[in-house]
Amino acid sequence: MRTEAQDLVLAGGGLANGMIAWRLRQLRPELRVTLLEAGPTLGGNHTWCFHDSDLDAAQRAWVAPLVAHRWAQHVVLFDERTRTVAGGYNAVTSERFHEVLSRELGAVVRRSTPLLEVRPRQALAADGQVFDAQAVIDGRGFAPSPQLDLRYQKFLGLELQLERPHGLAGPILMDARVPQLDGYRFVYTLPLAADRLLVEDTYYADTPALSPAALRTRALDYAASQGWPVARVLREEQGVLPIAIDGDIDAFWRGRQGQPVSGLRAGLFHPTTGYSLPQAVRLADLIARQRDLSAPALAAVIERHARAVWRSQFFFRALNRMLFLAGPAEGRHRVLAHFYRLPDGLVGRFYGERLTVADKLRIVTGKPPVPFFSALKVLLPPRRMESPA
Repeated sequence: MRTEAQDLVLAGGGLANGMIAWRLRQLRPELRVTLLEAGPTLGGNHTWCFHDSDLDAAQRAWVAPLVAHRWAQHVVLFDERTRTVAGGYNAVTSERFHEVLSRELGAVVRRSTPLLEVRPRQALAADGQVFDAQAVIDGRGFAPSPQLDLRYQKFLGLELQLERPHGLAGPILMDARVPQLDGYRFVYTLPLAADRLLVEDTYYADTPALSPAALRTRALDYAASQGWPVARVLREEQGVLPIAIDGDIDAFWRGRQGQPVSGLRAGLFHPTTGYSLPQAVRLADLIARQRDLSAPALAAVIERHARAVWRSQFFFRALNRMLFLAGPAEGRHRVLAHFYRLPDGLVGRFYGERLTVADKLRIVTGKPPVPFFSALKVLLPPRRMESPA
């Protein structure tokens, strides 16, 4: 069965395409848009976070209804230092994401619609429906690419109902005072209510392989070590985020073959943290400004934008090489501890991908946390890599 042709079909109802659909509803309500999601809910089972400084004031305003939790500061904990970092930190839960977008988008959303094939102007559903449009944006999550040299941030999180209040005033973004396993390990904790926490056992690792049973045990052991008695586990989430250390961006975009793409599928993520919400917001704003929504025009706009983002991230990829390649895996935590000696403003600009030249110099000066010559070797651009922006 063929449906009525649309201006835009969004294949995948995750973060990136959900943001595009919502921003278009806000700014271009006259457009005919269909958002197709394979699962029963939008956004899957995730928690996306961002710092206030990751977005500008206008972006924070239109994203605000999606924010389920906000804190005024966060803490990082290393053997070498304990640090409280000032500045708003926000969490968007998939539950809130689904609730708001389902209400605001209405009939635009079609759930439980898995897709067999996505083309630049057509999406074919498993039930035989054919969705035609001026353009189809493929936002069905990260697709492994041989053109990108990646490492991974992987995690398993448990939402815990506690027997008594935990006493935290804000998130613990990194507690690295835990045994260093499978690369750089830390525990990430979000206080969701006075007696409710999300505790994530997290790794900066060389491979994406997860051992869920082991990570569940470690997350619960960590809660016990903090004196947080668990009444029950409310929810579990897990994920593997790409961390870029190198890549052939020309070959990567040739592989898209004119298909408009979004989110992780377009390589739009923070290269060091793997955070994707700020990039999803920026892409949604960009697409909402386009008058020509034909597939060739939209593919070209997204590619130009993503290439510019890639070039701007050169310095971050160099730092990632130092993190992953310049020293032993069990010593990676020292690189992050060294970074957190820097002022709050610089830390905020790092997360927001807005580093100045002075910031970059300050990050790489001082006593290096890895052997000097090893650091120098990996900081130099590999043969495939583009010149720094």
